[in-house]
Amino acid sequence: MNLARKDIEHIWHPCSQMKDYEELPPIIIDHAQGIYLYDIYGNRYADVVSSWWCNLLGHCNRRINNAVKKQLDQLEHVIFANFSHRPAIELCERLTGILPAGLTKFFFTDNGSSAVEAALKMSFQYHHQTGSPQKTRFMALSDAYHGETVGALSVSGVDLYSQMYKPLLLDIIRVDGPDCYRCRYGKHRESCNAECFLAAEQAFAEHAHEVCAFIAEPLVQAAAGMKMYPPAYLRKLRQACDHYQVHLIADEIATGFGRTGSMFACDQAGISPDMLCLSKGLTGGYMPMALVVTTQTLYDAFYDDYSAGKAFLHSHTYSGNPLACAAANAVLSIMQEEKILEKANENAGYFHRLVHETLSSHPHVGDIRSTGLINAIELVADRSGKKSFSAKQRIGYQIYKKALKKGVLLRPLGDVLYFNPPLVINRGEMDFVVSVCHECLQEVLG
Repeated sequence: MNLARKDIEHIWHPCSQMKDYEELPPIIIDHAQGIYLYDIYGNRYADVVSSWWCNLLGHCNRRINNAVKKQLDQLEHVIFANFSHRPAIELCERLTGILPAGLTKFFFTDNGSSAVEAALKMSFQYHHQTGSPQKTRFMALSDAYHGETVGALSVSGVDLYSQMYKPLLLDIIRVDGPDCYRCRYGKHRESCNAECFLAAEQAFAEHAHEVCAFIAEPLVQAAAGMKMYPPAYLRKLRQACDHYQVHLIADEIATGFGRTGSMFACDQAGISPDMLCLSKGLTGGYMPMALVVTTQTLYDAFYDDYSAGKAFLHSHTYSGNPLACAAANAVLSIMQEEKILEKANENAGYFHRLVHETLSSHPHVGDIRSTGLINAIELVADRSGKKSFSAKQRIGYQIYKKALKKGVLLRPLGDVLYFNPPLVINRGEMDFVVSVCHECLQEVLG
C-alpha cells in the first residue's frame, strides 16, 4: 500500500470533500525550499498560496530553522500562567514598536480562530464590567471569514462554511460589506470615498446600543475571494466605533506582516483598532501561535483584586509556546535586516503588471484585484454582466488540477484564482506561475 492510499485510509483532510481524493489523491510532500514543495517522486510545486497564507519567508528558511533548533535545546514549553520566558517577552517588546499606536497588551492563543474567540469574549466582558451590560452582540461584514470555532464562525459570513451550523451560532448583526467589483454606487476602489459605508452607518444607528464590537478583515476579505476595499472604509469604521462606543476588532490574521504592502493593513488607513488579531505570518508559517493585542484601557477593565471576579479566565495549553516565539522573533529580524517588505513592494508592481498583461484580455476574466503581492483573478461566465459560473461547474477546481500537473499550487477560492506567495518570491518565479495560470485558463475555458 503506498503512502497516498494509507493517507486516505486514515486521514480526514480539512476543507475537503474526501470523495474528490479518489480522483486526485493527496500529494505526499517530502521536503521544501523557498517557494517550492517537493513530493516523494521529485515533482516540484510552486507554493503561490503560501500554504494557506501562512508561509511568509519561504519554506525551510535557514534563519528561522536555526532559531527554532536553538530554542529547542533550551526550553520547549512551559505553563504560561505565572511563568514566562525570554522569547515571549522579546516578541511583545519588539512588536510594540511596529504595531499601530496604542496596542501594548498581548494575549497569546494557539491559532487564528482562537484569537478571534478571545477577542470577542474580551469585548463582551469589558462592557459587562464597565457599566454597559446591555452590549452583548457583535457586528460583522457580509462575506467575512474569521475562523471555524463557534464564535469565530458566527461572525463569519461566508455561507459555504457556516450555513450548516446556523442553529449553533450567535445572532450577529450582519452589515452589507464593500463589493468593489460589483459596486452598487458605480464607483472605483482606487478613487471612491467608501460610499458603501452607508449600510454600516444605518446598522450602527439602529443597533449600537446593544453591540460590543465590530470585527472586520482590514482591506482584504480573503476567504470571500480576496475581495479588496479601500482604506477610506476603515477610517469611517473607526470613527463610527468611537462615536457609538463599540470596540473595533481588526482581524489581521491573513493580512498582517506585509501581505497588503504595509506591515499591517490598518497602517494604510492610519487607524488603530481596539483589538488586533494576529497569526499565520506571525511565525512565518512554522508554528501554530496567535495573538490578541489590545490597549491599556481595555486591559485596565480586567485589573482588580482576584475577589472582584474581573480576571479574563481564558486559556490555551500552548499559550506563549517558546518554540513559536523563537520563530516569530526570527521572522521580525529577517523582515528588518533583509528589508523583506521593501523588496516585496519593489516586486509587487512587476507582479501586478504581469498578471494584468497576461490575463486581463481573457473573455472570462471579470476582475483582477491586487494589493501587495496578492493578485486575485475572478472568473465569470459573462464578463459584461459580471455573471458568475454555476458552482456545479467547479471551474476554479478544474484549473487547480491542471496547474498541479504543471508544478504550481494554485488552490482557488471558488472561481477566484489568486497568488498570495511568500514575500521572497522573485521575478523569474512570478513569470513561471503566471504563465502556468494562463495555460491552464486557456485549457479549461479556451
